[in-house]
Amino acid sequence: MTIASGLAAIVGLAHVLTGREDDSRYHEDGRTGGGRALCVVRPGDVDQLAEVLRFAAAADLRVIAQGGRSGLVGAGLGSDERDVIVSLERLVQPPSIDGANRTAHVTAGVPLSMLNRAAAEHGLTFPIDLGADPSIGGMIATNTGGARLLRYGDVRRNVLSVDVMAADGTVSTFGRAVWKDNSGLDLKQLVIGAGGATGLVTAATLALQPVPRATITAMLALDAMQGAVELLREVEQAFGTLLTAFEGISAAALAAAITHVPRLTDPFPGRTPGYVVLIELSAGAAFDASDLEDRLGRVLEPVMDMLVRDAVVDRGLRLWAIRHAIPEGLRGAGRVIACDIAVPRGAVPAFRARIVERIARISPMLVLHDFGHIGDGGVHANMVWPTDAGPLDDAIVHAARSAVLDIAVEEFGGSFSAEHGVGPANLAAYVRHVPTRQRALAGAVQRLMSPRPIGRIDFGEETA
Repeated sequence: MTIASGLAAIVGLAHVLTGREDDSRYHEDGRTGGGRALCVVRPGDVDQLAEVLRFAAAADLRVIAQGGRSGLVGAGLGSDERDVIVSLERLVQPPSIDGANRTAHVTAGVPLSMLNRAAAEHGLTFPIDLGADPSIGGMIATNTGGARLLRYGDVRRNVLSVDVMAADGTVSTFGRAVWKDNSGLDLKQLVIGAGGATGLVTAATLALQPVPRATITAMLALDAMQGAVELLREVEQAFGTLLTAFEGISAAALAAAITHVPRLTDPFPGRTPGYVVLIELSAGAAFDASDLEDRLGRVLEPVMDMLVRDAVVDRGLRLWAIRHAIPEGLRGAGRVIACDIAVPRGAVPAFRARIVERIARISPMLVLHDFGHIGDGGVHANMVWPTDAGPLDDAIVHAARSAVLDIAVEEFGGSFSAEHGVGPANLAAYVRHVPTRQRALAGAVQRLMSPRPIGRIDFGEETA
């Protein structure tokens, strides 16, 4: 019996892909391509998944769990002919919404959009806003944050319980479908953000939030990023939790989006501001959009011409479309070197100035196109090598990326991975910046929860 035939006996022949079929989509994610594996297997339920894991263990195969393939650090891709991609895309059942408890019980393969359609029927939403449509299992494995973290937090803050399968096929439930639970160690936190290394998420109970009834967005033109930090304080003091998002966009990032994404409309035609902030305010039925617009106008009036040079207000998604199109715009401008970092909020302008200086010394052709979640200190410090600059040397990629991550961690006390997790793409930074003792403890926890390794990351790694 071959490995493929053994797996087919569990999940059916149609759900074991061995390369003869069009399985290329399983070997690329939101940023990385070129993955390889012995095969792709797609279990249809938890029982099949358990059998697949036990079969893989008996055959000494490495299991790589894969969700919606929207990850950005390669954690869901295979790298070896002894790897088996276990896609959880068929673990999809209709979400079970408890409107009174404001929760949803969701299987791992359910896409975010499917969950929110079901929740909307109860006037609720899972408020993690992303430019992609990932699976819930993948979101939990990555601990995604998104543009509305400032108000709602990341996935970790919105998970009440998780069902987790170990490599031997046994399932444990960590947590309960309650909003308050201080009855012991919160073991689900060892699963959230671990990329599948401590077990595969098969289902979860999530906290939902009321759908806002009044929402406005405003795009504000500033002279420089420093004004964004001052403006953030003003807006937070004025609106408190009505402030849903506070995003920053550099002049280069805005120009790339407007230039290379034809469907967009330039919010400031004829000129590109030095820096742009996107603000979202949202509230319940006690407010309407006119109320929010009037209140925002009163807050901005004292700082117009000092901090804010121009403002565009919208009640739809036109301004968000610009923000979400920036990655596409950057790809249109050239080769992108991506860094997802976090520093203390007030340090973002100084961090930016420092990496601009450092990048220029690595290569004058590299241009910083930064954007991100200024409200929580998260910055996509992405650099672009222009298309007309010729081939990009791998040494420049390594030097530029290492410099940005080192500066974030060593000079500003920040994180080398604000949202995207570790994965193969960040393994070297993990080994470099996480202390040896901390890595040893993380590795011990990983081995305790999953004695047989799952995935490509060993959190006890000593060398990259």
